[in-house]
Formats: sequence, structure tokens, C-alpha cells
Amino acid sequence: MRSFPIPSNHRAIIYDKPGTASVNLVTFETPKPGVGDVLMRLTHSGVCHSGWGVMTRGEDELGPPAQPGQIGGHEGVGEVVALGPGTENAELKLGHRVGNKWMARVCGGYFPCLANRDGCCSNGTISGYGEPGTFQEYAVAPANYVTRIPDGLASELAAPLLCGVITVYAALKKCDAEPGGLGHLALQIWGRGIGFHMIAVDYGDKGDFAAECGAESYIDISKYKTGSLQLAAEVKKHTLNELGAAAVIVCTGANEAYAEAVSLVRFNGMVVCVGVPEGKPVPIATAFPAMLISQELRIVGSVVGNRADATETMEMAARGVVKTRVAVQPMDALMDVFDKMNKRQLKGRIVLDLTV
Repeated sequence: MRSFPIPSNHRAIIYDKPGTASVNLVTFETPKPGVGDVLMRLTHSGVCHSGWGVMTRGEDELGPPAQPGQIGGHEGVGEVVALGPGTENAELKLGHRVGNKWMARVCGGYFPCLANRDGCCSNGTISGYGEPGTFQEYAVAPANYVTRIPDGLASELAAPLLCGVITVYAALKKCDAEPGGLGHLALQIWGRGIGFHMIAVDYGDKGDFAAECGAESYIDISKYKTGSLQLAAEVKKHTLNELGAAAVIVCTGANEAYAEAVSLVRFNGMVVCVGVPEGKPVPIATAFPAMLISQELRIVGSVVGNRADATETMEMAARGVVKTRVAVQPMDALMDVFDKMNKRQLKGRIVLDLTV
């Protein structure tokens, strides 16, 4: 049997001053896997905007802030290098490549888990928030909840799938839509994979990038005044009979995007809420009951997908249906990545190489 040398210590990125934008690259003692767990040697971790939110927020309605020393990250890929007690008969073997998701652990015994919505488990723990995350070289994870990475799918391409794609895939499955939608990874899954007409709405010069991902139309939202209905009019020009989108997936956490979204959908259309706004919660400004009733509009929420969604998205990526556009950066570039992310300068996703 193949054996893996495991160092006594390893590198990790922590939120050293939660509530502010501050990280530190430190050394930790390498953990040993407990009952039912495996030890992963992580090679790559995606960087998600949710990590910024976990790092910078204080006490609010979403829960307590992160604790000092929290290891961030929730899109980690690596190989199994040690098996804990109780995993002898598990399908996972040493050397298997696996991924760690937003939900690090779930209970499996109560709703939402019993409703196949384990990504919403109220008894679970979150990777990078409470549970040590994936911005580190070694991590412990439950053998029955990590996601297998298909052979032939590069680890740097698989990492962002573990949150970004799973999340948007679950949202798209909820929208019950005929042609309509948006989002870099959603464009590929629902456009190329299913054949819907996809409209991308984003900030800045990203039209060519959106087209590469499968968008038939691109709209630069920065050219339209918020609340003026100009954006709605432009979106409708790109839809069947100018009726509006069948569904709008709000991938951003901007409250302005939610306020615009309701006006973009047609009769009996749906707005799917995915991105979580930061700061004090505010209602969707344009969700007037009279309009929701007269147009029979629907607004639904969607968190991350379940373990089946994770497996299905990995299979789609392995088949080439969806391909994450990534740029790989070293661990010490994390704060620069967050800065560019907040300035809306990124196209696609950034992945940290944890081996350099």
C-alpha cells in the first residue's frame, strides 16, 4: 500500500483580526484524523467572496463573527494521505483526490438533511467558519462527506466547483425556467449543457468573457441608472417577444442587484436569491405584493447544493460541459485577490496553489 510522509507542521492562512481585512500566514501542528475522518493534503483552494464576508463582518443577524485564528477557505482539493478509525471499509482510499465544500460536516439525521438539502444543515459546521478551512496544506474532513474528484479533472479547475458551481447549479435547478438566466458558471451549465438562451449582466468590459462561457447577450450594468427601469428595458430586448427573462439568478450580494432583479422577469417568472448581501439586512426594494400577485412572480432562496449536486457538477466538468476560468496565485497573494474581487476586477475565479 502506498504511504504518504506527513510533516509535523504545515502552513495555513488565518483571519488574525476578524472584523477587519487582515490575514496572516502561520504554521500549525498537522492534525490527525479522528473517527470517521480522513486527512487531506490540500494542493489547491478556491477563493470565494464569502470568505471576505466571514473575515470582515462583526456580530450581526447571520451569527457571531469568526474567531481570531480562524483558518479560512471552503473550496479545497487534495489527496487522502491518512485514514482515521472507522474508515477501513469506506470507499475512500489513500491517494484518492477529494474536495472539501462550504459545509464541512452535516448531521444527516434531521431536516434539511432528510430532505436532501444537506447544504442547509442547521446542525452542521462550515469550512472556514468554525471549522478549520481550506487555506492550509493539510485538513481533516469526514470520509462520508468529501467529494471525489474525477480522474482527468485538474485540481485547480475542480476547486471552484466545490462552492461556486454547486451553488449556482442548485439555484438553476430551482428556477423551473425555459430560456433565461445569468452567471459565469451558470452560463455554461444552463446554456451549453441544457440549451437555454443566457443573458449575462455584470460590471465592466466582460462581454467577450461572457460569450466564451456561453452567453448570447451581455449587458454592462454600470451603464444604467439603478431604479430607472432602463436595465429592465434593455434585458427585455434580448428575450423572447421582449417579455422579460423566465428566471433571474442573483449571484452577487449587492442589494442594488436584488432591487433590479424583480423588474427583469416576465409573467410567472422567478427570482432566485443566491448572493448574500453584507451589512445590515434590507428587504428587496421592488418586491411589491401587488406586482407579485398580478404578475404571479416567485422569489425563492437557494443556499449551496447537496452532495449529489457536487457529484453531478464534477461529472459535468470532467466531460467538458463546464470549465472554470481560473488564475492560480500563491498563498501570500490572498489579500490582493480579495482587493481585486471587491473592485470587480476579476474575470472568473482565483485559486490558491498551496504547494508553493
